[in-house]
Amino acid sequence: MAATILVVEDEPAIQELISYNLELAGHRVLRAASAEQALEMVRSELPDLVVLDWMLPGMNGIEFARRLRADKRTQAVPVIMLTARAEEQDKLAGLETGADDYLTKPFSPRELNARIKAVLRRRAPQATDDAVEIAGLRLDPGSHRVLGNQTPLTLGPTEFRLLHFLMTHAERVYSRAQLLDHVWGDHVFVEERTVDVHIRRLRKALEPTRHDHLIQTVRSAGYRFSAGD
Repeated sequence: MAATILVVEDEPAIQELISYNLELAGHRVLRAASAEQALEMVRSELPDLVVLDWMLPGMNGIEFARRLRADKRTQAVPVIMLTARAEEQDKLAGLETGADDYLTKPFSPRELNARIKAVLRRRAPQATDDAVEIAGLRLDPGSHRVLGNQTPLTLGPTEFRLLHFLMTHAERVYSRAQLLDHVWGDHVFVEERTVDVHIRRLRKALEPTRHDHLIQTVRSAGYRFSAGD
């Protein structure tokens, strides 16, 4: 599945190179030439990952990363630091601010794509194309298919995204508000009860293979995907 990736880079040629290769890999790219511009963009839409240059005009990448980590809304957004600073102490400084990975210039676009895929797999598995299978229920984002005990199941696009998120975060309870942020996007404003409607539709779609019980309601807390009793 396509991830929304924010590229924060002030050199136009490098920004274009990164963006072109990410779009070629199927991602949606947001571009910012400064940390200040990036902060404005993050306020309106939360990306799945940030590719961040260290040396920026005005606020540098380290300070921007610190601000992301200090804000509860953005603290879980993965960050890959991209910089010409290759000294060990610089790498440590970048990682200590909360960066998930650190890539030095000059870099290979293929390596950057591989690093992004690895970080997304670890931090935001719902934004990858990796198939996931639990208790006979298999979801494949690449082919956009869901199988229950090898039987094809028909899901609407929202139910597919909802199931993908829940399956890649199994056994964890998410409130309606959290599901809205993760599945619909925190820039989309809809009623929390909308989640209940789509949970009902999802369960209905899973009924033919008796996988509807995997979507559990946790009273006063939210919903959980669980293969346990």
